[in-house]
Amino acid sequence: MSSNNNEYGVMICGHGSRDKAAVEQFNQLAGEFKKHLKETEVESGFLEFATPVIRDGLDALKSRGIKKIICLPGMLFAAGHVKNDLPSEINNYAAENPELELIYAADLGIDARMLKAAQARVNEAISSASSGDSDVALSETMLLVVGRGTNDSDANSTVAKVTRMLWEGTGVGWAETAYSGVATPLVDSALEKCVSLGLNLIVVFP
Repeated sequence: MSSNNNEYGVMICGHGSRDKAAVEQFNQLAGEFKKHLKETEVESGFLEFATPVIRDGLDALKSRGIKKIICLPGMLFAAGHVKNDLPSEINNYAAENPELELIYAADLGIDARMLKAAQARVNEAISSASSGDSDVALSETMLLVVGRGTNDSDANSTVAKVTRMLWEGTGVGWAETAYSGVATPLVDSALEKCVSLGLNLIVVFP
């Protein structure tokens, strides 16, 4: 085992996906962490559907002599995976390695910087759609925010809260929330409702 003088290591815990582009995007995010935390050992892994798995990353940190590991959920909001599956994975590993201290960090949640970035994306879409001769007033613009959807009503309500905050931040005429799966309304039915309201521009923000 090699010695390491760093106080702690960071394990970034992703969900994983069968979509190679999604996995690569997460790996790029992990790479940015490594650039910013140059003096800290950083690893990443996935809960399912992709490799390396979380245990592999923890093993790698352990092999480099790290005794304290901060486990960071690489997911926006706290639904079943963040509340149950990831803690279970971390707790099991901690029980098998009592010499290590594993600290489970909070989910990203609703952060002012995340909202600012989201609002910038929405405004960019509005500006792009309203350029030239097809200028549409904000009062005639509708925002549809689409969340992943989950069986956890708390996580679903967080998406709805983001919708409200983006509505007030952008000043559009109306805003609705939809989900891509599990929860309702689904995107297709939400779009039908949006069209029925008669506004001239609908911006869909995932």
